[in-house]
Amino acid sequence: MVRTLVLGGARSGKSAHAEGLVDGDAAVTYVATARRVEGDREWDERIAAHVARRPDHWRTAEAPDTESLCRVLAEAPAGSSVLVDDLATWLTGVLDDAGAWDRDAAAMEVVAGRCAELVDAVTGCAGRLVVVSAEVGLGVVPATRSGRLFRDELGALNARLAEVCDEVVLLVAGLPLRLR
Repeated sequence: MVRTLVLGGARSGKSAHAEGLVDGDAAVTYVATARRVEGDREWDERIAAHVARRPDHWRTAEAPDTESLCRVLAEAPAGSSVLVDDLATWLTGVLDDAGAWDRDAAAMEVVAGRCAELVDAVTGCAGRLVVVSAEVGLGVVPATRSGRLFRDELGALNARLAEVCDEVVLLVAGLPLRLR
């Protein structure tokens, strides 16, 4: 099946574009990677806006950790459609869980392992797969160590996923640019 990586900056239209790449009339598994934050009303509103945009018959699988995300990808049957939105929020959770924000060598090994598991799961997914991720390499160098870590790790993950995806699209100002 076809694997598509959709990249874009904040508010670039990447999620809406990705949703249009799957057959909206068919059964779609929408994989939400965001972790809910108790008491964060603005975050809840963002999640609700994404949910409201999707057709009612799409199934939502909340998969904020590597194990659940990889399981959904592994269990997708041939002919099914899976949309993962998005890897920036997933990676944030991976970095949090590993305690990697200080670039501890052991924690970074854990992060590398989780990213490798994800790339393997994307490669092995039997269904039509659309993966959304933030493009973080076009801005200034972040001023904080954690910002640089996040940018570096997400950029490396995006590059690895681009290698195994059949199609790669970059959204800029709502316009899709086909990279592959």
